[in-house]
Amino acid sequence: MIRFRPLALAAVAALALGGATAPAQQAPSLNERLTGDLAPTHDPVIAREGDTYYVFGTGHGDRLVETRSSTDLIHWTAGAPVFTKLPEWATKAVPGTNGLWAPDIAFVNGRWRLYYSVSTFGSNRSAIGMATNATLDPKSPKFAWRDEGVVVQSEPADDFNAIDPNFVIDREGRHWLSLGSFWSGIKLFELDRKTGKLLHPKEHRYSIARRLAPAGAAAPVEAPFIVAHGDYYYQFVSYDYCCKGVNSTYYTVVGRSKEITGPYLGKDGSSLMNGQGTIFLRADLQEKQRFRGPGHPGWLRDKDGREYVVYHAYDREKNGAPTLRIAPVTWGADGWPVAAQ
Repeated sequence: MIRFRPLALAAVAALALGGATAPAQQAPSLNERLTGDLAPTHDPVIAREGDTYYVFGTGHGDRLVETRSSTDLIHWTAGAPVFTKLPEWATKAVPGTNGLWAPDIAFVNGRWRLYYSVSTFGSNRSAIGMATNATLDPKSPKFAWRDEGVVVQSEPADDFNAIDPNFVIDREGRHWLSLGSFWSGIKLFELDRKTGKLLHPKEHRYSIARRLAPAGAAAPVEAPFIVAHGDYYYQFVSYDYCCKGVNSTYYTVVGRSKEITGPYLGKDGSSLMNGQGTIFLRADLQEKQRFRGPGHPGWLRDKDGREYVVYHAYDREKNGAPTLRIAPVTWGADGWPVAAQ
């Protein structure tokens, strides 16, 4: 009688199936490979200078605007904060504030501009300031952040909240700042090309996204980011609630418009001004999903043409810590972006 060893039996089985072999394992995603100082990261934006990537985010404690850097998009190291003390103008404009939130970073007219938010939680007595630097490299002799003061403010009597800035240049070379959180939604202000501050003293603004809610109820929409692609501008905004750890319900939608001032519509024609749009980032609703509440996106168009979305999500395995996430973005044949979460 012939006796087969287990391996021989496996080989016979493979031959019986026509030589079939086990499917190759899928390569880990960029998010699965991220390592280093990933938390706490909240409201991140990303830029590249030379061979180094830099992420800026909401500050914690006396670290006013957090920084991280990487040379490969995978291994991240925390750096010194942009500020360790609130600008004097900020404490006067927003009494009781103790932090700087939700920055944006852009290279404009030979200098880096960092727009940042000043507020207190749940209030629209808020302001957006700007700091500039010749370089993002802290080892350079040219490195020095210079605060340029206030850009735009909101008061309790206003229908908007001046936080979550995003700087964008349109195809005609005009400069804009989108911003907003809750209240009547996302606004768009035109900026002076030289100063980076409001072009119109009376703060003429456009409404470009909002959530509909009964009078007196919360209307959770915030964190705008506008990206130009093809014939369109794509506006990303985050809906529902952040900042609740694993109970966060944040998710991100997108709409597009041929004009930077809108209207921004989703794939199905639904309007961001009606609290709709197309879902771009959302956690799996099953409780097994590790990273919850993905949102507050930033964008990187790298030197090789590849594009990435940077965002935060809350890690169930680390007590809900807000954690850095980065996903490559591809554009479908239908002209809509897809993130490889």
